Amino acid sequence: MPDGGGSGPAPEGRPWFRHVDECEVYRGHIWRVVDARFESPEGKPFQRDIVRSPGAVATIPILFDAEGVPSVVLVRQYRAAFGEMILEIPAGMRDVEDEPIATTASRELVEEVGLVAGDLQPLVTYYPSTGMTDSVLHIFIATDVQSVDRETHGPEEDHSAVVHLPLSDALAMIGTEILDSKTIIALLMVERQLLAADGCT
Repeated sequence: MPDGGGSGPAPEGRPWFRHVDECEVYRGHIWRVVDARFESPEGKPFQRDIVRSPGAVATIPILFDAEGVPSVVLVRQYRAAFGEMILEIPAGMRDVEDEPIATTASRELVEEVGLVAGDLQPLVTYYPSTGMTDSVLHIFIATDVQSVDRETHGPEEDHSAVVHLPLSDALAMIGTEILDSKTIIALLMVERQLLAADGCT
């Protein structure tokens, strides 16, 4: 995982990129924007604007009916950056200092879709936007879920809607109604896991 400004491991015996310094140009409630200065392996200076982020978590809840057919629980909520209602898996920022990742995932699951997971397992960790932020997103898979009262926070969650639909339908919506990257990744990885469990490749 990134260390918030390091230059990464250098190839054996070769010069490498160097993170020289950075200056904070904006600090918001969660994110910071910095003007970061680097040197290339040839020693040429260059500058990049970077959004420093605490990272985020997301969870894909999976349910099975009596015949073993899987379904997922998503949330449709307003996203200010696009001015649209976006269909996605439950997610949230790691905005509570020192809170364990799994605890954040469990809390967001209750807040956004009103579910408690009997079993919560890591699915994948990835970098959502390597060109502009050091954010890391951790996705969990939730099974053996039970319904509880939602604990929404903020106007977006207050006006959001919980959407329960078959996994096959959600997969078919990728690229049309489902455009959110973490949701696409989670759906495809869950499909791959279920196919592997069935002995399919």
